[in-house]
Amino acid sequence: MAQETGAAYRLDPVIVEIRDAFSGAADRATSMYVSELELDRARTGDLKDVFAGIASVSVGGGIPIAQKIFINGVDMLNLGVSIDGAAQNNRAFHHVTSNAIDPGLLKQVRADATVSPADAGPFALAGSVVFETVDPEDVIPAGQVVGGNVRLSYADNGGTAQGALTLAGTYQGFSWLGYVKRAEGGDYETGSGATQVGSGANLVSTLGKIAYESQDGHRFELSAQQLRDEELRQFRPNFGGQNGAPQALYRFDTLRKSYSFTYENVLAEGLWDPRVTLGYSENQVDRPLPSASNGTTGTFSASVSNTFNLGGGTVVAGVDYQETDGNYYSPPGSSWPADITERSRNVGLFAQARLDPTDRLRLSFGARYDRQTFTGTGGQTIRNGGLSGNASVVYALTESFAIRGGVSSVFGGIDIEDNYTFNPAWNYTALRPARANNATIGFDYEVGTFKLGGEVFLTRFENARTSTFAATGNSDFESRGFNLGATYGWNSGFARFTLSHSEVSVNGVPQDSYATLDFGAPLGTVMAFEIEQETGLPGLTVGGGVDAALPKSGAGVGSFGNRDFPGYEVVNVFAEYVPPSMQNMTIRAEVTNLFDVTYADRATYGGDFRSIDTLKEPGRTISVVAVLNF
Repeated sequence: MAQETGAAYRLDPVIVEIRDAFSGAADRATSMYVSELELDRARTGDLKDVFAGIASVSVGGGIPIAQKIFINGVDMLNLGVSIDGAAQNNRAFHHVTSNAIDPGLLKQVRADATVSPADAGPFALAGSVVFETVDPEDVIPAGQVVGGNVRLSYADNGGTAQGALTLAGTYQGFSWLGYVKRAEGGDYETGSGATQVGSGANLVSTLGKIAYESQDGHRFELSAQQLRDEELRQFRPNFGGQNGAPQALYRFDTLRKSYSFTYENVLAEGLWDPRVTLGYSENQVDRPLPSASNGTTGTFSASVSNTFNLGGGTVVAGVDYQETDGNYYSPPGSSWPADITERSRNVGLFAQARLDPTDRLRLSFGARYDRQTFTGTGGQTIRNGGLSGNASVVYALTESFAIRGGVSSVFGGIDIEDNYTFNPAWNYTALRPARANNATIGFDYEVGTFKLGGEVFLTRFENARTSTFAATGNSDFESRGFNLGATYGWNSGFARFTLSHSEVSVNGVPQDSYATLDFGAPLGTVMAFEIEQETGLPGLTVGGGVDAALPKSGAGVGSFGNRDFPGYEVVNVFAEYVPPSMQNMTIRAEVTNLFDVTYADRATYGGDFRSIDTLKEPGRTISVVAVLNF
């Protein structure tokens, strides 16, 4: 009609949060979604790039092996984490991450902060993080039976080159996908021009997936992925050095595996909508020298649930199981031969209701019961059980303004400890199961393409496990603070600003990075700003952002010598070009840390210690990425 009349009509923008069946539910009110576009731009980066622009999610550590994730000041070890439904969080060594993930294979990332629903699984003490990998159908262009893409990138700082290939196909209901990525490069330089020893890239990532979907919607999917990082690292890989000098280098061989099987009916309606998930994940950290240390933690998980689709909402109910084994092994003839294991088995029953009683009111509430059997390093058996409950509400006062809030109390059981800390002589007599109590209240205001929102939050852990080689016991931990965020979009671009402030304490006293290790981190105030604009030249988009942290006073008295956290402001810019004659190609040029600032991300360990040289982020880095879809 527009062609016939010569008139043009601009439709309202369509906002889509895909691949989350419960998007918009009350328990998703504080959820943070990473958009498909943001994931696409982070594929040749790391987890810091995945969460760029979201201040409440902090990623510390300049290299993938050291990158730990904190949400509202809480370490992700205390959240329910899954990849394709397989439970993760397999901690092995506190100087490396437990959740190294290649952004190149992700299609969805969602972080549920503070309050987690009952169907998020056991031990989701202060929220949950859900990762989903790319499906064959996401890669194959419409009308084709085979497709894929090639990604090539090069970063001048460290001379890091990456190449990734994805191939996928489909035939009579069957589909398959294969993915492989290789990254290799030398040590990068910090903003001061100093070489960050032990920061070189030597990574191989793979993903394989096969699925079958019948005409009736029955879908069976099998996924397998592996990420290996094998390179010379400092004795403590998350340190930049100690007392002004690099630590000795040792070859770290870290290997992460994750396998999952899922059955669901994608066309199911009514009261019968089942889902079955089986998974196994493993984290292996081997350091051949100086004492042949080998730490391996693996988790088997299973979940059977059904979604009852009601007229005014849904109820999800089911049963799940998790078994985690942590082992430290040092062979005979090493400086400290050992073969030590801790084990946890947990069975849970859960139900979560998500209801919309009126047009203005959304409710979500649920409960679960968990029964855990824990086995200590000396064969001690401890059995505990506990109830967990949660409730969330969103109420729209007007068409533009809504208030929201949520509370939860979560049974946490006894956590598997750091393998490299295991001691066969530990006494577990006084160890108690952990419990987390959470609360959040906030608001959302939306007029046209302008959005403003925020919340205050509180997380308290009671009897959270803390250990040294000498003893294992309990401590209480707290993180409290607030988040603010604003987004404004226009026809050819958008801008986003987020701010997060959190304060943490242990046993009621503000503490340093060491005392809060594995619970959270003393982050203070961090901010992120992003802007993007189409230039008017066909296919060319430019943009950039700022990552910043305000100065923060150090806390506690530690053996490393405390100091204040310095503040920083880091500017990143990019240009992206899609040739009009080749819509299947994207070329992206980016300059990160434009002004060559010397800094460590606020979430990097040891920023408040004088005797620790923090692992600095790369200085000014120019990178080029080319993507070809076929």
